[in-house]
Amino acid sequence: MSSTKPVIVGLGEVLWDVFPDGPRFGGAPANYASHAASLGADSRMVSAVGRDELGERALQALQDLKVDISSVAQSDYPTGAVHVQLDAEGKASYEFLANTAWDHLEWNDELAKLAKRTDAVCFGTLGQRSDKSRQTIRRFVTSTPATCLRIFDINLRPPFYADDTILESLELANVLKLNDDELPIVAKLCSCSGTDLDVMRALAKRFHLQLVALTRGSRGALLVREDEVADHTGISTSVVDTVGAGDAFTATMTVSLLAGRKLSEIADQASRVAAFVCSQAGATPRLPDDFVLR
Repeated sequence: MSSTKPVIVGLGEVLWDVFPDGPRFGGAPANYASHAASLGADSRMVSAVGRDELGERALQALQDLKVDISSVAQSDYPTGAVHVQLDAEGKASYEFLANTAWDHLEWNDELAKLAKRTDAVCFGTLGQRSDKSRQTIRRFVTSTPATCLRIFDINLRPPFYADDTILESLELANVLKLNDDELPIVAKLCSCSGTDLDVMRALAKRFHLQLVALTRGSRGALLVREDEVADHTGISTSVVDTVGAGDAFTATMTVSLLAGRKLSEIADQASRVAAFVCSQAGATPRLPDDFVLR
């Protein structure tokens, strides 16, 4: 990696997963930004939190993870939260708090300046559930340089997405990352058929995507870039929990792409970091120093 750190932006929701035993910091773009910082990037979060205890704790959590919080606004709306209930078998059900701070992202001159010097930005569907934040997210993405990696990490969270959100985000993006639950949904929406590889190539062609990445849990990952394919069988690990592993994969993929790595190397490194996160408790464990690209 060059001596100048790439500017990488997580764009969208900051929230807390509120379990019966207490809240845990999260939100896919926040996890992404945290992992990008751990991997050595100049990592920024663009979001909003409330003027409340969870908001203060969110800002502190991001700072502790070395994420720049100068573009995280403080709002009179409450900090985002998801109430998680576990049944007798440990299966989780989720209730998202409505009308939160990250539903009211405001466009401003500082965001315009940041967008112009961004090397990679990652956004999903949940952060676009409100019209206001959707407009701000799209304006940020379209304000980045032509060389910027515009990564749509789809992160479908029913019922907080619509077909038009997916399609319009695909039009904005030049990189797509999705998992094996999401691929059939997108394939159906875009009238694609065939193998996973067939669908990924069709999506890349239709939306002019530089790269399409599919994560498959314990079955590894499949990456497609032009005529190049990397089919990674996965890394064996003892799973503690899978929370944040997909975000770690995306962050590692981003940093590796910016460093000019080969597709096979990108798939391997991203899979290794994701496997490590699965072996640890929580979404953003400290990554070993040997994961940092030099």
